[in-house]
Amino acid sequence: MMFSSSLRSTLTLLVVAALSVSATPTLSLKVSGPQSVNDVGRLRVVATLVNTGDETLKLLNDPRGALSTLPTDTFTITDVSGSTPAFTGVKVKYVPQVAASSNDKKAFTVLAPGQSIAVTHNLATAYNFTRTGEGSYNFEADNLFHYIDNQNNIVPIYADAAAYTARISGRLAVVEPTLFKRARFVGCSSDQQSKLDEAAKVAQTFAAESLAFLEDKKDGSSRYTTWFGTHTSSRRDTVLGHFKKISNNTLAEYTFDCTCKDANTYAYVYPNNFGYVTLCGAFWKAPLEGTDSRAGTIIHESSHFTKNGGTDDHVYGQTKCKDLAIRNPKQAVNNADSHEYFAENNPSLS
Repeated sequence: MMFSSSLRSTLTLLVVAALSVSATPTLSLKVSGPQSVNDVGRLRVVATLVNTGDETLKLLNDPRGALSTLPTDTFTITDVSGSTPAFTGVKVKYVPQVAASSNDKKAFTVLAPGQSIAVTHNLATAYNFTRTGEGSYNFEADNLFHYIDNQNNIVPIYADAAAYTARISGRLAVVEPTLFKRARFVGCSSDQQSKLDEAAKVAQTFAAESLAFLEDKKDGSSRYTTWFGTHTSSRRDTVLGHFKKISNNTLAEYTFDCTCKDANTYAYVYPNNFGYVTLCGAFWKAPLEGTDSRAGTIIHESSHFTKNGGTDDHVYGQTKCKDLAIRNPKQAVNNADSHEYFAENNPSLS
């Protein structure tokens, strides 16, 4: 049977289009767990991620997501009135670009078509239900993931998410971890202690310089607008207040914990546990100054402390922080990485 050249071209385009459609990566995410618990300490849920597409996906193990067991704010939990329990877990510094360039296999989860992975999360270490009380709750895991494509680009992908419902009664909170400031260093080698002393000193300078800059530039500047968006006096006052509080800290007197083994995370803190910072693998590979530096990481983590303003992690990385400043200045002035990049000021802006 003979086909004309135009018909063959049409058929070829149709085949290519069909292959393109079939190759679209897809994921499904399901949360499961007990139907009821009479002690929040038993509230362990399983997040099951399935590659429902037809190509292998190399996914980043972002500590804020369902693939990580760190007690971050990974779940949206609501009762029948729409109220949410208090988040009591950790806030983390993580740079996707750094993790993506890592040779560490633990930085990724690779799922072939049809393959799945189930991760158990102990929600008692991240949420306190005292404020919202006993009752039925809906649990849904954050469905945003990122994979590395064939050109080594970091590509976002949203999983089709399925939630689950459970009733919680009895004990509604576990005792939050108390990380006593008995010593300046916990599990740190002499070399790590030296690097932390150096980083704390530079971070103190960063904080003081940032505060002086904000006090001097009352009407906005390219440096301010790059990281925090369109200038308003109220938003500037928010940032100014954060840096004033951080500057009043003696950063060298923080307790630094070097026991974290996660090679692709920089650091984390419990926001209510003022002055206690846990450092992870990426911190030690970072430069003293410059973008995503050791000194900048201390600024980032300092801003998370409730006592210093309690910033969140809306986005990570310079590119996303610049975008956040444009599209949502209100979030930018409450974003930890935005504070870090303002303080590091690399490349220099005035």
